Amino acid sequence: MADMVSKSTKVRVAVTQHEPAWVDLEAGIQKTCTIIAEAAKAGAKLVAFPECWIPGYPAWIWTRPVDFDLGVKYVQNSLVVDSAQMQRICEAAATHQINVSLGYSERDGNSVYIAQALIDETGRIAMKRRKMKPTHMERTIFGDASGECLAAVVPLPEVGRVGGLSCWEHMQPLLKYYTFSQNEDIHVAAWPALDNFMEGSPGFWSMSIEGCRGLAQVYAAEAQAYVLHCTQVITEAGIKLMGTEGSPIMGQPIQGSSAVIGPDGRILSAAKTENEELIIAELDMNEVVRAKTFADASGHCNVLSAHRWDLGADSGADSRPDMLWLGADPTKKAVVRVSPAVEK
Repeated sequence: MADMVSKSTKVRVAVTQHEPAWVDLEAGIQKTCTIIAEAAKAGAKLVAFPECWIPGYPAWIWTRPVDFDLGVKYVQNSLVVDSAQMQRICEAAATHQINVSLGYSERDGNSVYIAQALIDETGRIAMKRRKMKPTHMERTIFGDASGECLAAVVPLPEVGRVGGLSCWEHMQPLLKYYTFSQNEDIHVAAWPALDNFMEGSPGFWSMSIEGCRGLAQVYAAEAQAYVLHCTQVITEAGIKLMGTEGSPIMGQPIQGSSAVIGPDGRILSAAKTENEELIIAELDMNEVVRAKTFADASGHCNVLSAHRWDLGADSGADSRPDMLWLGADPTKKAVVRVSPAVEK
């Protein structure tokens, strides 16, 4: 089949569960490159990082919406796509011949956006996207995406078709459908640090370790794809730096809850310690096919057609556009649009 990109049915992957170098771009780049090398040494062909891994998730926004000093420092230490710092990460991927799914705060001018990039084993940025809509208090820091949130799922040789979403994008049914309708084999679910759910807490169960892992498991079952569920660690050092001590959200040390989830929704691998850990898992890609023989939400079980305006075609030969359809326009809308000069 032309769409098969993996020469083997076995794919080794790595899922990170580490503490970021909080609000420190240079230290974050160094730590990222070290983890890339460690994952490659373990034989992984793909390593996945959590949401806003660089320069760390701005946890203080859930304690106080305005912190001018930290806000300025956060923008200054966010990652510019076309920069020497991003190039160093790309070079690390190429040096170690490993694909990298990177979650980061993208700096564009003096604005920042929650972003993901998929860097292939040659060091090429094969996909980059921004989170469609920052969640609640995230809007005090981050901007909305345009059409670039509707990123393509990328075929990676010897790995499979890889896509990704950030955090509560896994609660967006239409965005999820757009992503998994492109026949994902592996999905990167990028999250911040997640708290345990506590009875009486002002937070929601859906914001907790249990709730967010549940969303990732549901995504796996819906997409019939492996999900690499990536979360951050917070220690006392991070809490002190961001001034969140005592907050019900990210106000105490968090050990992380990263996991590898199978295409039927079951948890296959999770961290074994409470410390930083690189979770290594070997994925049998035949299990994706096996799951889809029972239920393929963008194929034979589908009643929803996904239509891409740029391609002018429906995905899924078995879809029923006479009943339901999803329109998707992945083009980026510029704020300033200069009309072409009128020829005389």
